[in-house]
Amino acid sequence: MSDQIPPDLRYTKEHEWVRENAGEIAVGITAFAVEQLGDVTLVNLDVKVGDEVGAGKPFGTIESVKTLSDLYAPVAGKVVRINEELTRKPELVNEDCYGKAWMIAIAPSDAKAYSALLDATAYAEHVRASAH
Repeated sequence: MSDQIPPDLRYTKEHEWVRENAGEIAVGITAFAVEQLGDVTLVNLDVKVGDEVGAGKPFGTIESVKTLSDLYAPVAGKVVRINEELTRKPELVNEDCYGKAWMIAIAPSDAKAYSALLDATAYAEHVRASAH
């Protein structure tokens, strides 16, 4: 499992990954989340560019053959980009969860929020604990 946890990203306890790039952070779901969900059939992003999101607040939903789950913003800030392709091709989440299947990008209102998220080691521990 830990080989599916890229060391250069940050993570949330809700099994989302966060990648920082040029002052904005992209958000997606982890391989563990994809494994739990099964085949993703729908990604619904309930925000638009310019919207403010709150840390820990839902920004959309992801639906699979097994379940419907909320997607949570890992940090507070302004939505600066949305991956529109996911609404047309939700299967990207299953195919490339750490790449093409990023969901939204946020300009965080607190620059320190990113470093407060779980690193790969802490997230691997969290996955081990939640897998039992």
